[in-house]
Amino acid sequence: MKEKSLVYFLCTGNSCRSQMAEGWMKELGKDRFEVKSAGLEAHGLNPRAVEVMQEAGIDISSQTSDVIDPEILNRADYVITLCGHADEHCPVISNRDVVKQHWGFDDPAKATGSEEAIMNSFRVVRDAIQKRMRQFLEEVK
Repeated sequence: MKEKSLVYFLCTGNSCRSQMAEGWMKELGKDRFEVKSAGLEAHGLNPRAVEVMQEAGIDISSQTSDVIDPEILNRADYVITLCGHADEHCPVISNRDVVKQHWGFDDPAKATGSEEAIMNSFRVVRDAIQKRMRQFLEEVK
């Protein structure tokens, strides 16, 4: 039996978008994938990301904000960047069989305005990641 494919979600700070993607993949991909996320830097898990994912029934509160691990990067089957900065600055991947994709989403942590407006920005990104995740899962059946 083939072991699970490793999906590595990368972003700049591993606090919002990559964390939400990790949560969605664990939920929607069930046991098909090993899932990790990391950033060029570790900014800590954003509490608003935790809150909006909880609204969708997914608990990401135990996930950690990590810096890209070259060993994980080079054994990944899929490397998916979620922001342009990570896409442009991703370390060199020596695994020639890796499938690298870029899914660009606005950074909800940079949203401004009222708390409700900021939370709505997180919800929009959460829902966009879910939609793209479902598309990805259909593509890799």
